[in-house]
Amino acid sequence: MRFRVYHETRYRYSSPVALGPHVLRLRPREDTTQRLVRYELAIDPQPSKVAGSSDAEGNVVTHAWFAGTTDSLTVTSEFDVETLRENAFDYLRDADFAAVPVRYPGDLAPVLAHCAQPMHADTVRDFAAEVVEQSGAEPVAFLDALNRAIHTRTRLAVRDDGRHAQSAAETLALGRGACRDATVLFMEAARAVGFAARFVSGYRRGNLSRPDRHLHAWAEAFVPGGGWRGWDPVEGYAVADRHVALAASARQIHTMPVTGAYFGAHVDSTLEYTIRLEVE
Repeated sequence: MRFRVYHETRYRYSSPVALGPHVLRLRPREDTTQRLVRYELAIDPQPSKVAGSSDAEGNVVTHAWFAGTTDSLTVTSEFDVETLRENAFDYLRDADFAAVPVRYPGDLAPVLAHCAQPMHADTVRDFAAEVVEQSGAEPVAFLDALNRAIHTRTRLAVRDDGRHAQSAAETLALGRGACRDATVLFMEAARAVGFAARFVSGYRRGNLSRPDRHLHAWAEAFVPGGGWRGWDPVEGYAVADRHVALAASARQIHTMPVTGAYFGAHVDSTLEYTIRLEVE
């Protein structure tokens, strides 16, 4: 499947400000699941210096530094990506990774430890235990059942405000949340039974007839024999070729598409964005 995406982010300030260093996570990752065909990035005002690198979790990032003052900042990314994974279950898990709660091999556990720390909410642990019982305690069956349970129990509510996701316990109690909230609930429930799980930001195919598009979020869990595998609780199914990933992290805040600061006295700011998506 081929995606063509246009994503413009606009910040406006009530009076001129100085911009601090910014980090952009807008370049799609390249791996066995997706191939980047074209990528263009435009920043206005023009930064005094731009440098690409990778962050501590292997995501491609762009660093931008600015001089002078401005009353706006616009970041525009355009790209074409081919998604390659047609079957979300095109693997065999390792034979000794066979029961929930899961245990990773000794040489793998330290590598995944930063993605396996749960928040220890009793209600989330109880929820995870229910899903373990329903799924027969088989690891991949548990992840699939967990994804469907969250999809069934939570109602999607778009929240443009707030950088951070709700806590998993809050989303579970309310029965509603944005995609980032459902993703954090999936991560915490999976971690409660030993899984390494991380937050992914990107785009989904969704309903192409809808004019309003948003950045999307879903979860990945590590399955020995399959590697990092995605589940989307908003869609209710495992991730294959209908999603384009930008960045993944143990913490939601480290997948934000644009992060940075501005400096000025008594300044208000507004954020607007436009996302257009075509799929072939």
